[in-house]
Amino acid sequence: MALLPVEEALARILDGVTALKAESVGLLQAPGRVLAEDVAAKLTQPPFDASAMDGYAVRAADARDVHTTLRVIGESQAGRRFAGSVGAGEAVRIFTGAPVPPGADTVVIQESTERSGDSLNILEAPKPGANIRIAGGDFTAGRTVLAAGRILDVGAITLAAAAGYARLSVRRKPLVAILATGDELVEPGSTQLGPDQIVSSNPFGLAAMVERAGGIARLLGIAGDTREAIADKLAAAGDADILVTIGGASVGDRDLVRPVLETRGLKLDFWKIAMRPGKPMLFGRLDGMRVLGLPGNPNSCLVTARVFLVPLLCRLLGRSDPAETTTAVLAAGLDANGPRQHYMLASLEPGSPPRVRALASQDSGSISSLVAANVMIVRRPDAPALAAGSAVEILPIDF
Repeated sequence: MALLPVEEALARILDGVTALKAESVGLLQAPGRVLAEDVAAKLTQPPFDASAMDGYAVRAADARDVHTTLRVIGESQAGRRFAGSVGAGEAVRIFTGAPVPPGADTVVIQESTERSGDSLNILEAPKPGANIRIAGGDFTAGRTVLAAGRILDVGAITLAAAAGYARLSVRRKPLVAILATGDELVEPGSTQLGPDQIVSSNPFGLAAMVERAGGIARLLGIAGDTREAIADKLAAAGDADILVTIGGASVGDRDLVRPVLETRGLKLDFWKIAMRPGKPMLFGRLDGMRVLGLPGNPNSCLVTARVFLVPLLCRLLGRSDPAETTTAVLAAGLDANGPRQHYMLASLEPGSPPRVRALASQDSGSISSLVAANVMIVRRPDAPALAAGSAVEILPIDF
């Protein structure tokens, strides 16, 4: 099977993918979820003309001259408005958030006044309309205040609450089952490693990526390099939307993931991609699940997950990929690229324009480089050598 271009591989993975069904959650359960429907305000905010400051509600025409004296006729508090109206030569003591009484069109702050009993002296004339939050100035009932596909962050949840919502319609979180394979692997925390063993770290990086993208990770553990062990672990994938396997998808005698999956009914779409790191990756469908078989080397595993798994999760959630490629300026030159699309771990340095520097080591087995990098430089197939100062595509790792 010929190597598949990255763009075509991604298009096949996303083909026919629709957003998952919606579910209703309370506001306390909503942070980080993705809106399934537009949110139209049920209320108007502010619901009335409200004072933005402590001071006095007056008619601007009565307060335009310094040392004008007005008569204080009452008080308007938040939650307890003044029942009357303001007439010529009158003022009402008012507090922040309190309704502005009829007749008044300006609030003069208390620091610009001097009061003695019911007599108010204007020390500094306010501008007409000063210090008043107009009814509906933030939003009005019926207006769409949040669009479907938005991630519910602090501001969005606050706005939804103010707009009259105690519950919101959000997309169900995609469930991603993750299986590591290999006789050499042991779980993190193991203190007695054999001479040929290593810690299985990839599933936990993938789980963090899945959760960050809005999904739920289900770790299936480690399967040894036998058909029986792999099949036994795969049975626990259950009702997952996506199955991700790590390792065992290449062409070696002990690369058994693909044949086991095919025995279970996998409809293989493609295998091997024209990219580095990450050439030996497979994609197919199994009983309604989309299956991604990722390479076992840490950089290869997490780079391919960023390029293919994250967009798939976003599509299931009804949102766009959170980080399309942008451009930056090279801090140091790059050699010409080969025939495969290369995703180079790199560090983006602040500045105007931002400068990006490829890490010295691009070893697909280097785990520490994943911490040093915050972007990937995307090098197209057969791209020419580039000098420092040249523009390049970058794809953020953190999203």
